[in-house]
Amino acid sequence: MTEATATRPNTYVQESGPTIHYLVGMSQPETHLFEVTLHIADYASSILDLKLPVWTPGSYLVREYAKNLQDFEAFSEGKPLLWRKISKNHWQIDKKAVSELTVRYRIFANELSVRTNHLDATHGYFNGAALFFRIKGWENQPIRVTIVPPRPEWQVTTALSPIGEKTNTFLAANFDTLVDTPFEIGRHQLYNFEVLGKPHELAIWGQGNFQAQEMIADIQKIIQVEAQMFGGLPYERYVFLLHLFSQAFGGLEHKDSCSLIYQRFGFRAQEKYDRFMQLVAHEFFHLWNVKRIRPKALEVFDYDQENYTPSLWFCEGTTSYYDLLIPLRAEIYDVQSYLNKLSKEITRYEMTPGRKVQPVSESSFDAWIKLYRPDANSGNSQISYYLKGEMVSLLLDLLIRSTHDNQRSLDDVMLKMWQQFGQDEIGYTPEQLQEVIESVAGIDLTDFFKRYIDGIDDLPFNQYLEPFGLQLVAEQQEEPYLGVRINTENGREMIKFVEAGSPAQIGGIDAGDELLAIDGIKVTGNSLSDRLKDYQPSDAIKVTVFHQDELRSYSITLAPPRPTRYQVKPVEHPDSTQQQNFAGWLGVAIATV
Repeated sequence: MTEATATRPNTYVQESGPTIHYLVGMSQPETHLFEVTLHIADYASSILDLKLPVWTPGSYLVREYAKNLQDFEAFSEGKPLLWRKISKNHWQIDKKAVSELTVRYRIFANELSVRTNHLDATHGYFNGAALFFRIKGWENQPIRVTIVPPRPEWQVTTALSPIGEKTNTFLAANFDTLVDTPFEIGRHQLYNFEVLGKPHELAIWGQGNFQAQEMIADIQKIIQVEAQMFGGLPYERYVFLLHLFSQAFGGLEHKDSCSLIYQRFGFRAQEKYDRFMQLVAHEFFHLWNVKRIRPKALEVFDYDQENYTPSLWFCEGTTSYYDLLIPLRAEIYDVQSYLNKLSKEITRYEMTPGRKVQPVSESSFDAWIKLYRPDANSGNSQISYYLKGEMVSLLLDLLIRSTHDNQRSLDDVMLKMWQQFGQDEIGYTPEQLQEVIESVAGIDLTDFFKRYIDGIDDLPFNQYLEPFGLQLVAEQQEEPYLGVRINTENGREMIKFVEAGSPAQIGGIDAGDELLAIDGIKVTGNSLSDRLKDYQPSDAIKVTVFHQDELRSYSITLAPPRPTRYQVKPVEHPDSTQQQNFAGWLGVAIATV
């Protein structure tokens, strides 16, 4: 039987019922253990059910947060209460007639990501889903949270509102709000700024080569551009939490905040800085698309199991389309940079064989078992709903713009989805999403959805780019095609991917094999391309590998060269209509490219 909350997330509902108060301590942060105390008063039932979420909204994988819980105990007035574990994430307490009780437990927190918890000598960070119990039947009850830092100089940053003058005590309207509001506790750098009359905060943990004022100025531009799309900002205050690490990239959206993780020295080089700004644009865009405009399947969260929807291509893919476009509109980079970045995205898509196997609606539905659990065959059998959703959104935007002389666009789809579903947080069905897109496009898109969203037809990029004076040009590799990707690991040349139908796969090579030689001469991943240039298509070569520690040699017949890169370029001599369409889409003359 599915259990879920009865109201839309973050909607305040005052109910009579128990008072719920969490205290989160971290007396020895070096142990990576959060010490959580739950006080409950005026709880009438003799049985108390506590359930820890198995996933967190925005990250579609069952992560089994209960695996990090230890030292559970329950008592009332100093006397222990009987309790039992019902399932992997379900604790049940026999409280009998007592009206007040205390639950204590500890959470091991040593995974630094935007969807987990991390505690060490420098800071504490947690997501509500990975730390707090859901009290079955009382999900709509207000919840107080008090943070007890280990040192007086540690500060607390969160989007939750503080309660009066109480030190480090905050109020969540309900459990959904608690789950949706991460905390950063420590000696992080905190910057305050204003956009459109509303306060914003940027909390940065970790050292790096960022320039805070430049970063904030560009974040302000992104906020303004996105707010203009939707007619304002749907919050009173917003918090950016940024973690800087060695080699890291990621983000998780929340209604009034977001968590970002980025490489600490990724701000000086322009390409890396642009990528960070795309990450900001992506997560901020989510405060509309996903957090408020969301599929019916996510209107009410079921924290105990997967929540299936075929529409993540729109939630994430359309957001990915805009995270590339918004920094251009904000003048953080120019149109040539935009086209170069778009070309790289199209190249990634075209170089993924799984696009010919898995429809993007199926990719959305199967996110729980595929996208976050890649294996050696993933590239052959699946396509990311982020990536193909971005490509489909590009085509839809170009289709709407070319049909209506740039007087309508995908922007109008987003605004209509906001007005029809997002403002009141009414979940949409896949059929309603298609209806809104069709109403803006002014044409029947049944065939488009059948072929490109529910089907695996090749995306006709040039057909949609041509009205804007652009073309997609494939650049061929010089060497014959073998069909493997290699990483050097501890001095070994490991074959990480073998493309389906490639000469390598047909010849018997497997992912996981260690590449040793071609025609008896040692070869490395770095030298493979040059070695293959010495051969012609249809030549047979002997490839020697270790396969599960067994020395093997295979005869491989090379195929003709394949494209390795795709570039979006202007057509020669664009006509006046193409020039007008280009300027209407990207805001500058095509002659500037």
